[in-house]
Amino acid sequence: MKLLRFGAAGHEKPGYLDDQGRLRDLSAMAADFAGETVSCKALEALRALALDDAPVVEEPQRIGAPLAWVPDFYCIGLNYALHAAETGATPPTEPLVFSKATTSLAGPEDDIIIPRGSQKTDWEVELGVVIGKRTLHVSEAEALSHVAGYVAINDLSERDFQKERGGQWIKGKSAPGFGKIGPWLVTTDDVPDPQALQLSLRVNDVSRQASTTGDMIFSVAQIIAYMSQFMELRAGDVIATGTPSGVGAGMTPPQFLQPGDRVALAVEGLGQQFSIVRAAAS
Repeated sequence: MKLLRFGAAGHEKPGYLDDQGRLRDLSAMAADFAGETVSCKALEALRALALDDAPVVEEPQRIGAPLAWVPDFYCIGLNYALHAAETGATPPTEPLVFSKATTSLAGPEDDIIIPRGSQKTDWEVELGVVIGKRTLHVSEAEALSHVAGYVAINDLSERDFQKERGGQWIKGKSAPGFGKIGPWLVTTDDVPDPQALQLSLRVNDVSRQASTTGDMIFSVAQIIAYMSQFMELRAGDVIATGTPSGVGAGMTPPQFLQPGDRVALAVEGLGQQFSIVRAAAS
């Protein structure tokens, strides 16, 4: 299933993209998508309904984030060897785990807002994992059975805030709109192998990132199993699994987003995002 949310910001409705690419309104079948309503159990119940009988939406206005909110928004750093190299970092021997503020959540068509004081706002296309049930002390073999689905993510980063201001990376990862997900939450039955997906990102029609999840240092299963040794993951949690090489900070000289830039990204099978970069309001 490809699940999404549509409508004006703050007033989105749950929807479903059918096999013909038509958007259907699931308001009569689902209250919204977040937390336990995207658990593996809830999605199984939803799949059993007559989704193709739901009314077609001809003009959705806007596609929002496919999740209304997230309990926790985790990230994995330096998970592609070439990306680690371009940043001058040593590839990690264990997954490098950090968080984004959940208030960074945004939709695939929402503007990218450069934060006040930012000079180094950067792009990062990533595969996102949505957890589907309580996950604690699971094995690598069990891990993927705990996944509800997958989303495309732009894990936007302010590099000065992230690396030059002391403390932890969360400061450079958490501005409003820095967690762009969607357009769809694609359930696991439509993603047979999360390690065989193409990722791409373009800025002003110029290719900046092009890779495959097969190049990840730690697979989705390894990441989930590893994290579950230290914390309990819950239904609706999102994990951004790392970005490939091609970020602005790795260019010579470095290049960062400017007002008016156009950013387009895609993850195979999970849809595309199109965004305009804007300066923060004074």
